[in-house]
Amino acid sequence: MTSALRPVYRFLLAFLVIALLLTGTGWLVLRGSLPRYEGTVEVSGLTAPVIVERDALGSATLRARDHHDLVWALGYVHAQERFFEMDLMRRKAAGELAELFGSAALPVDRKARKHRMRARASAMLEELPAGQKQLLDIYRDGVNHGLDALATNPFPYLLTRTNPVAWRSEDSILVVQAMYFTLNDTDDPREPAFSMMRSALPESAYRFLTASGGAWDAPLTGTALPWPEPPSADELDLRKLDPGLMPSTDEYSADEATDDLPGSNSFAVAGPLALAGGAALVANDMHLKLRVPNIWFRTRLIYPNSRRPELMNDVTGVSLPGTPAIAVGSNRNIAWSFTNSYGDFIDWVRIAPHPADALRYRSATGWKPIIVHREVLRARDAPDEILDVYETEWGPILATDHDGVPLALAWTAHRPGAVNMELAQLEQAENVDEAIAIAQNAGIPAQNFVVGDRMGKIAWTIAGRIPARTGGYDPALPADWSLPETGWNGWLPPAQYPLIVDPSRQRLWTANARTVDGAMLDQLGDGGYDLGARAKQIRDSLHEGQHFSPVNMLEIQLDDRALFLTRWKQLLELTLSRAEAAPWRAEMQRMLENGDGHASPPSVAYRMVRAFRQEVLHKVLDGFEVAVRTDHPDFVLPTLSQAEHAVWALIERRPPHLLLPIYTDWEDLLDRSVQHVAERMQGQPGGIAARTWGERNTVRIRHPLSQALPAFTSRWLDMPKDELPGDSKMPRVQSPDFGASNRFAVAPGSEEHGYFAMPGGQSGHPLSPYYGSGHADWVNGKQTPFLPGPPEQTLHLRPLTKTP
Repeated sequence: MTSALRPVYRFLLAFLVIALLLTGTGWLVLRGSLPRYEGTVEVSGLTAPVIVERDALGSATLRARDHHDLVWALGYVHAQERFFEMDLMRRKAAGELAELFGSAALPVDRKARKHRMRARASAMLEELPAGQKQLLDIYRDGVNHGLDALATNPFPYLLTRTNPVAWRSEDSILVVQAMYFTLNDTDDPREPAFSMMRSALPESAYRFLTASGGAWDAPLTGTALPWPEPPSADELDLRKLDPGLMPSTDEYSADEATDDLPGSNSFAVAGPLALAGGAALVANDMHLKLRVPNIWFRTRLIYPNSRRPELMNDVTGVSLPGTPAIAVGSNRNIAWSFTNSYGDFIDWVRIAPHPADALRYRSATGWKPIIVHREVLRARDAPDEILDVYETEWGPILATDHDGVPLALAWTAHRPGAVNMELAQLEQAENVDEAIAIAQNAGIPAQNFVVGDRMGKIAWTIAGRIPARTGGYDPALPADWSLPETGWNGWLPPAQYPLIVDPSRQRLWTANARTVDGAMLDQLGDGGYDLGARAKQIRDSLHEGQHFSPVNMLEIQLDDRALFLTRWKQLLELTLSRAEAAPWRAEMQRMLENGDGHASPPSVAYRMVRAFRQEVLHKVLDGFEVAVRTDHPDFVLPTLSQAEHAVWALIERRPPHLLLPIYTDWEDLLDRSVQHVAERMQGQPGGIAARTWGERNTVRIRHPLSQALPAFTSRWLDMPKDELPGDSKMPRVQSPDFGASNRFAVAPGSEEHGYFAMPGGQSGHPLSPYYGSGHADWVNGKQTPFLPGPPEQTLHLRPLTKTP
């Protein structure tokens, strides 16, 4: 080595040593935030030991001699595994994300803060029964002890250069409120848009577009609803519209859905149909935005029964970190499941300001002041921001009606009693009747509740709060609640809840579509029910079988047959048969012939038919949107989940007056739709033959922080990219970032024969052996046991030994 090079080598050696030291230090710091899985830990807060076992997937089994000790330990475990995700949920509801992520999160915070959920959560906490408040306090103490027991902060805080804030009892209420945000559309553009549509369109056209159901309906009671007749040429003639309002032909992407809704499936068969020793069989797959780690935490709780201490409660399912209970699962006596009900639990109220004072409004009892709340938004890298929230007795003023009248949002999540801990009692329910009473008093977003017991009984009702409407107003449109006895009069009493027990067909199914009719439907309202195609496919599969095992339930959950698109495939074939000869026409015809009738990853045919349907829906509905824009230039058509009925009725009848003048006839509209799809697919690498459904339906399940990190880091945090079967109008719901957040079937008392799977893994720490655990099974549709397997790691939590 020459003397001239020695300084260079010394520098490189020093640099390497420093890099290794920094890497080693970073690794040690990262490892310091790993949960404790083994050994014995003495803690304050327990009255007796609690055992925490982890199986090969990281499923946590907690064994305790006392329920309060178990709740404390559950908080401890949740904090060690998922504190950052719990923090995100409370901050999402409270509008406090910018404190972590900086000013980039302020737009999200502004929207959430208008609801003042932290203040509401604090008030709801004080209104809880003493026992429930104590439960949240005990859980809070366990959470904070589990957080403090980590050697270093959870790793996301190291990346964001922030410190976690201690858990408060009200934060568990905020987590439930976060689920309100997830399951209800708080922007609720639907009703103000309906109001614009009704003001601009003839009544027949408005009713034709906004009806609540049709031939795809598969309710639990009643039959499919008739779809209204389209408007006549005398009532509405789209050919006479201003040519300057015509839409752009390239305005939409054929791969983006017009009428897809978030949703879930749950279904059950009664004991006589189940191969489970007389017990009912319940299946559930709750569809949500998918993330790493999963929103749910696989949990089994074993502790003494409060009514009969000599017996042990043994409840298995998933808990929601941030709350002290099992959300869905089985307790050896009952098994229960949820799907979003899509009832109408949000109303817009027309506000009449005082003519001489804009901060006063008319109520049913006279003029009242608008309360102005000054909310302080804090961002990590920006000055504090003040947000004024104008609130009425019915809710905050958040929008205006088509005529400029202010609108206040009345939402069940705002009301006292919207959140409570009643649902935790399901852990000890012994039969369907007890479960129904608990569910109907639960403070959660209103959900379809399907339950079965070990005696074979099954039932459906609504779990959560339903507003008691008075005054006979149309809840689908903004209304004036200053009229006497108009609006919400508290909560609907449980005795008036819709309820179906032991149906004669011995089968129940829900899939976010309309479930009932008549008076029961009037109580729930229509919050934008999903088209019944998915529910119908589940119902028909249930009626094709006479005896069911968990394997049969899984087959229904994984059903990706494209039955809904059958008539659209036929229409595409017909349209192609009369199209002018072109290379794309022959290729599309060949792809259709090779289709397998499923939403399978290799299928080009499925993607083509789906894109054709989307293109036609857009082009047909454009006409009505343009008609409304004549009076309201900024109007955007809301999601019309039942639009299939209206569009197909027009395709069958082909009325010239309901076609925009840019088309010569209906055949021209269909021809242009096909050609547009072909040009888009052909213009991409590989042409039409390369446009498989798997290319579009590649699942990307990501960690919340991965998008802000270098690519190599995101690959470490995110789940693999997998091409998956399924879509929105079939039981196996799947999109790139949305799908079954869990999937299970179980018969109470026969949990050993049930199965469970979920994406995204159990742990939130990338160095944990349980990070991404079970994800591959979920991808492949593989059954894993419902009950946790043999323990591989055991943690003993013991009361702190007092020194003399």
